[in-house]
Amino acid sequence: MKFDDIKKLHQKKYRAEFGHFLVEGEHLVLELQKAAAHNPQLQRAALYVTETHARWESPFRTHVISDRQMAQIADTKTPQGIVALVPIPDTSVEPSDTGRAVYLHEIQDPGNLGTILRTLSWFGGFRCLLSPGSVDPYNPKVVRASMGAIFHAPLELDVPLASLADRFTRIACLDMQGEPLHSSDFGACDCYLFGNEARGVPRDQLGALGAQSVHDPRERCHRVIESGRDGQHVCV
Repeated sequence: MKFDDIKKLHQKKYRAEFGHFLVEGEHLVLELQKAAAHNPQLQRAALYVTETHARWESPFRTHVISDRQMAQIADTKTPQGIVALVPIPDTSVEPSDTGRAVYLHEIQDPGNLGTILRTLSWFGGFRCLLSPGSVDPYNPKVVRASMGAIFHAPLELDVPLASLADRFTRIACLDMQGEPLHSSDFGACDCYLFGNEARGVPRDQLGALGAQSVHDPRERCHRVIESGRDGQHVCV
């Protein structure tokens, strides 16, 4: 890729056009290298370093550039002198119905998404599903906030909310008005749905999922959602 094109990757439209994003800093590059050992797509990454990192050990093709050039491609005010050009993984494969998932509906804050990816990576066994209209996970702020978890937490992009009912048996919608949950039924769900930071999840779309809000006579939680193919009751 031409250097002038690399400079454009701070903008979403060019990340989509060129199919690459940037990773900056020693820690993130180390996490990238760990992930690349098991992911052939990531092995096509390239490294751009200044003289201070010219001896950096990496499996990637490495280019030594000037401090001025580094400042042009780095997103931080004080560049560390090491940036990786990373191909955006192909997510067009068939979605997985195995394992558990967290679905984020129109999440907007890059820091929130990065933190969630970091949490999912730590726990393991979760996929992260993003609805249409969500923040770009390859935004530099998301990548930094994830602290490398973006390479380890499986991602699916532009997943319609309505598709969840066909993929998951038990869906829990997490509600800001709900009380703390300790139900074993809640812990047994296979998809957890989080809404937009300001608007939550549209109730009409929850209805299209087959979700129904009812009163819990045990008063162990604020409300109960009946959702999924087997009609499981889930506290939220």
